[in-house]
Amino acid sequence: MTDAAPALIVAVLAIPFCAALLVWLVPSSRAADRLNLATSTLTAALALALAVVALAAAPGVAARGSWYLLDTAGGVFLALIAVVGFASAAMSPPYLRHAGRSWFTARRSHAWYYAAFNLFWAALLALPLAGNLALAWLLIEATTAASALLVAFSGKRSALEAGWKYVVLTTLGLAVALLGILVLFIAAGPDGSGLGRVDWQSLAQLGTRLPGQATLVAFVLILVGLASKIGWAPVHNWLPDAHSEAPPPVSAMLSAALLPTVLLIAWRTKLALAPALGPGAVQQLFIGFGLVSLLVAIPFLWRPLPWKRLLAYSSLEHMGILALGIGFGTPLAIAGVVVHVAGHGLAKALGFYTAIPLARQDPGTAERAPRGLARASAPTATAMSVSLFSLSGLPPSPLFISEVMILLGGMDAGLIAISSIAAVLLALGFLGLAHALLEGLMGERRGPRPRPSRSAQAIGILSGAAALALLALTAAAYALPGSDIVAALMGSGA
Repeated sequence: MTDAAPALIVAVLAIPFCAALLVWLVPSSRAADRLNLATSTLTAALALALAVVALAAAPGVAARGSWYLLDTAGGVFLALIAVVGFASAAMSPPYLRHAGRSWFTARRSHAWYYAAFNLFWAALLALPLAGNLALAWLLIEATTAASALLVAFSGKRSALEAGWKYVVLTTLGLAVALLGILVLFIAAGPDGSGLGRVDWQSLAQLGTRLPGQATLVAFVLILVGLASKIGWAPVHNWLPDAHSEAPPPVSAMLSAALLPTVLLIAWRTKLALAPALGPGAVQQLFIGFGLVSLLVAIPFLWRPLPWKRLLAYSSLEHMGILALGIGFGTPLAIAGVVVHVAGHGLAKALGFYTAIPLARQDPGTAERAPRGLARASAPTATAMSVSLFSLSGLPPSPLFISEVMILLGGMDAGLIAISSIAAVLLALGFLGLAHALLEGLMGERRGPRPRPSRSAQAIGILSGAAALALLALTAAAYALPGSDIVAALMGSGA
């Protein structure tokens, strides 16, 4: 099966590209929906098979080529991107059915949407497979180009402004990261391999032979540049607007898949350059971004915000938690990072899908916090409950287990004061999200009770599946510390 990995990688990436072209040939919007669902099912199935190949090879590398790397970390993130991408494809028809006209023509809006969606998904699937830092940078830039069209899809002025802000701020950040890659390329010295100088394996092999000062400058530039795309504070300004204006299935992919996958590139850079830099510098930068992100997110989580904007600020909080786990770097903290990536992806995607029936039942929630859903729509209330219950870190959600693992991992690293500060910030975030959940379910509601809708029935089914998956992840979390998967993620293969 390992020998088939290169062909499987090509298939996983080629199918969404072909779907982006084929969608222009179908005669109707409904046919475009069917075609996209069929190709998305095939893409997700092959991507999950590829993830199984990678995870089965732990703690080694399943496959390596001149341009790709299939390892344990790639397997974890491929599985996440496959699941979130397929769910977003399945929830796109209910959104498009009632989205109205976009800034594209009414007849071709489905084709434009699915073309950009598949190109975005293809770039996302390629990102954890990139065996080279320069190639990873190009793929991150590609995700910006495709997803910016989707952020502005509704054609509203606020959506166009959010899309433009997203492009400008993330592109500026990626320009800084590119400068860091150039500094690192020069620091690696001439060896005749061209861009091969900045692939993960070559950087790890150079180790202490890299000049310390130049490598530190390169690392800081790369991390600061990627921070704008990860959504870390204080360079997160695009995140609330883009997440709240994009179509809900696209918001799910942005928050649940894109942000953590770009974080994976920062993580791989840390592991590759740690021998040249020592643990201190890389640890301090990740922990600094983590604490600042948590601190900035808390005041917003305590405010009554529109549903999608609340979820966007929750993403800022959770990217901060992941930064802390990677910064701590102990086996227990890394196990917590793996659980947190998976749990956050499932819960956050479900939360954004909930916005589809919510917008139909109460259009005012685009401008204010939702209230009284328990008396208005049981399926929508259930989905909101599952999402916020998990995102707030209430036990027995997997995010409660992962946060405890990360905090204990910080204490294992001797960073007791930092872990204590993080625990207080997480408790404050929990209170904010728990209050939002109670108000959303039991708060006073105005207006007539909405009629049942197909999108509400779909979200009810999806929330049940997500709840079962989250419970299974909670059970699996206890077996993860000390496993081969964590051992592989601790090594340079991550």
